Amino acid sequence: MPGLNEMSHRRLNPLTGEWVLVSPHRTQRPWQGLVDSVASEDQPAYDVHCYLCPGNERAGGVHNPVYESTFVFDNDFPALELNSGSKVQAAGQLMVARRERGICRVGCFSPRHDLTLARMAPPEIRPVIQMWVEQFKDLGSKDIIQYVQIFENRGAMMGASNPHPHCQIWATESIPNEPKKEQASMRRYFRSYNKCLLCEYARAEISSCERVIFRNANFTAMVPFWAVWPFETLIIVNQHIPDLSFLNTCEQSGLAEVLHKLTSCYDRLFRTPFPYSMGFHQQPTNGEEHPEWHLHLHFYPPLLRSATIRKHMVGFEMLGTPQRDLTPESAAQRLREICRQAVV
Repeated sequence: MPGLNEMSHRRLNPLTGEWVLVSPHRTQRPWQGLVDSVASEDQPAYDVHCYLCPGNERAGGVHNPVYESTFVFDNDFPALELNSGSKVQAAGQLMVARRERGICRVGCFSPRHDLTLARMAPPEIRPVIQMWVEQFKDLGSKDIIQYVQIFENRGAMMGASNPHPHCQIWATESIPNEPKKEQASMRRYFRSYNKCLLCEYARAEISSCERVIFRNANFTAMVPFWAVWPFETLIIVNQHIPDLSFLNTCEQSGLAEVLHKLTSCYDRLFRTPFPYSMGFHQQPTNGEEHPEWHLHLHFYPPLLRSATIRKHMVGFEMLGTPQRDLTPESAAQRLREICRQAVV
């Protein structure tokens, strides 16, 4: 698609049906915006004040076990609860509220306070993936749960005040907005062409290689054609698999390798512990067949031009359409170069 790196244009996100405005010429403008402080890399292996470290006290006087691998517990301040009042509350047709029940859990990746996915070797990440699989199966088996969202916020910039390596697992009574939009698009594509949208998209990206960062036998990491965030990435499982529970031993190892390699690339890109929000999108757990669903993982990092300058959603992006200056092709090229500079 010649000329896209020189002119303003829109790109369609086929997973959501939404557009993003791309303005590559704006990368030449001087920056006079907000400069954020960056947290220090130095953390102790154990922090006596950390409520996620082994043996330490959490809210309400609960003490963590002296765990040696992963550790999962029900969130002490959950956003969702199983008992949540009456089913429907409404004021006419225009102001409607519905009960939303659910379960919120926290999953610690390691007893080590000073680790991140980038600093964990792939064999150390394997138990984390196994924890995700177990939690998906457990929560998804409950009658009221229709969706299990596994996500990690990394860095204070993304709202994670505790640097201890951990994720959150929210199981909801309804399908959240973003996976619901993706499901509608994937289902529509599957019914129209009898093919998987993400299988076809991955083949197109692998064929062009323009936005692929790296791949192994099981997963492909790329900057999606429709990316909004500066160094947004999409990880797609190479086989048509609907959720984490279908991953075999080799595929779990392949995912561990990709997670380590990509987060290491992020850290080396700006020589700092790289902030991001990441999460899995997988099939709902509502008991229905979902042949359209294809397991994938989104990384949304906010850093833009340096370790202290980040992208905000403001103005036209909030009122009109998301917009980006750095093209996905340029971002992918920078990430590929980082990957080649050192053996991960």
